[in-house]
Amino acid sequence: MASKLAVPLKPFLRAQQRSLPANGHGAFVPQIRKLVFEFCDNWASSTNLRTYIHNHVENLARENPHVEFVVRRRSHREPVIRGFYINNRDKVIGLKGFEVTGIQQKVQLLLDSSGAKIKPLKRETVVSSTEAARGIWSGLHVEEPFRI
Repeated sequence: MASKLAVPLKPFLRAQQRSLPANGHGAFVPQIRKLVFEFCDNWASSTNLRTYIHNHVENLARENPHVEFVVRRRSHREPVIRGFYINNRDKVIGLKGFEVTGIQQKVQLLLDSSGAKIKPLKRETVVSSTEAARGIWSGLHVEEPFRI
């Protein structure tokens, strides 16, 4: 009789014990995966970016081992920094006219950003806590159904 009441056990495999990566209390998954610095060797507008790359990028790469850093020369183009994110989006910031401290701020902005599309905060949707005065309209509650 005991064998009839016994529940068959499923094997509990080690692969089932993994936790999914998620941002929250126990884990943090950085959203940025790649940072690309693009500059020109000859143009004066790229001078500050070249100085920043020479002095700061190596330390920045050590501090952020989860990010791939790429330095790319683009002839006859303005200096640009591109951030590529896990959600397959990218953000591009032009660095023409920025000092080295301004470039540091923009790099930090890309490192801290989530890659999500920027949403305007001014136009939030209106959510009412009360029902409308006339009720919710439905095409099923009228005498004659709507015809096209």
